[in-house]
Parts: sequence; structure tokens; C-alpha cells
Amino acid sequence: MTRVKRGYIAKNRRKKILTFVTGFRGAHRKLFRIANQQKTRALVSAHRDRIKRKRDFRRLWITRINAASRASGLSYNRFIQSLYKRQLLTKRRTLAQIAVLKRNCFSMICFSMIFEKL
Repeated sequence: MTRVKRGYIAKNRRKKILTFVTGFRGAHRKLFRIANQQKTRALVSAHRDRIKRKRDFRRLWITRINAASRASGLSYNRFIQSLYKRQLLTKRRTLAQIAVLKRNCFSMICFSMIFEKL
């Protein structure tokens, strides 16, 4: 029987996975089966942490807005509620940047909401 040389498709598939894991350590980089498992774990972790990063940043923005609004005499809840009543719907990211970088501007927004209630 003649000798059969294997095709290039499986070799290319393995090579693609092994080039993905080049920065890993030990057998996670060298052995195909373990490298394949580590690649799937890495992709799962990356997907999970992309979503977690959005959640963490939103928490950070809310904390910054809360601190700045409490310094001006409003709670975060009252501040957001009065923004909704006035239909001044801005993103929390922008509000947090205003609260950190332009503190007097943010305090003027808060004071205008306080005086509106009176």
C-alpha cells in the first residue's frame, strides 16, 4: 500500500490555534489539545470581562455623580429625578466628566434644581 500524506486543512487549523496562544506559558502554548482548551477559556473570559467592564464603569460614574451632587446638597436619586423631570437626559458618563473636571458647572446645575423646588 502506498503512503498517504495528510492534507493541509487540519494542519492549518492547528497552526491557527497555536499562533493564537503564542503568549501563553508552558504546555498551554506547545500542546495542541491544551492550547485549544486555553483558547476557548481565554475567549470566554474576554467576552465576560468586556461586559463586566461596562458595568464597572457605570458604577464608577454613578459614584462620582453621587459624590458631587451630595457636595452640592442633593442625593443622587433626587438629582437624576430632577433631570428626568426637566427632560435633560444626558449620559452618566458625561455627567461624571462634568462633575470631575468642571465642578462649579456641576454645582450650578445642582443649585438650579434646588432653587426650582423652592
